Amino acid sequence: MLIENAISSAIVRSFSAKLEKSLILDVAIVGGGPSALVAARDLAKAGLKVAIFERKLAPGGGTWGGGMLFNEVVVQDSALSILDSFGIHHEPIKGAPGYHTLDSVEMASGLIYGAVSAGARIFNAMSVEDIVFKEGKVNGLVINWTPVERLGMHVDPLTVISSAVLDGTGHPSEIIHLATEKAHIKLSTETGGILGEKPMWVDSGEASTVVNTREYFPGLFACGMSANNTAGGYRMGPIFGGMLLSGQKVAKLIRQSLKKNKRKK
Repeated sequence: MLIENAISSAIVRSFSAKLEKSLILDVAIVGGGPSALVAARDLAKAGLKVAIFERKLAPGGGTWGGGMLFNEVVVQDSALSILDSFGIHHEPIKGAPGYHTLDSVEMASGLIYGAVSAGARIFNAMSVEDIVFKEGKVNGLVINWTPVERLGMHVDPLTVISSAVLDGTGHPSEIIHLATEKAHIKLSTETGGILGEKPMWVDSGEASTVVNTREYFPGLFACGMSANNTAGGYRMGPIFGGMLLSGQKVAKLIRQSLKKNKRKK
């Protein structure tokens, strides 16, 4: 076989096998931001079958650009153990006890590598255009290529079945929007709907990001800024401690939920 054909054949075979193995999952995560990557790593380490579906070419969410393209971000003491577990370096900020700076490129790449090394699969350039909703529960995703979506091509999607779905799409809360608009579900919020993100208030936003991380409907969880938007939390800017802690928290909640549902069966 010619080397050109051997290379092409290997790519097609390997990717097809990877995708086929991810059509039935324990946890399907939409969006590859920092909270989602932490959750994916923790869930995969716990032995669960996990895949991230990321619309953009590069996972990492808003981490890469740091604060206004200064590729440094800030993390609080409370989340340093998570950075350390990924092997990501950080430096204390003089005059601001309890806060540390770190390179945003190292953070994004470190979180991605950590998630994949733990066994999570990441599918980039893939968009989620709908959810699977059966018997009063969110059961999976409807996926297609991002270029197909953006070009408006009439190409039918594929489906991914999952015991739990995690909305990690950030500020828009795209998956929860789909669930409320198409399945007409009521969320576990004050109004039963999406409350919407409030303006910036760093301290409050960091705390509420973690508090608002939870299961909003059977089988449907939210983390990071998606959780804040759903429950009406404040925005916080280039400080990522709450995002990391949110990912850690949602992984625990999902594991508990799957164990509980397994016992019922």
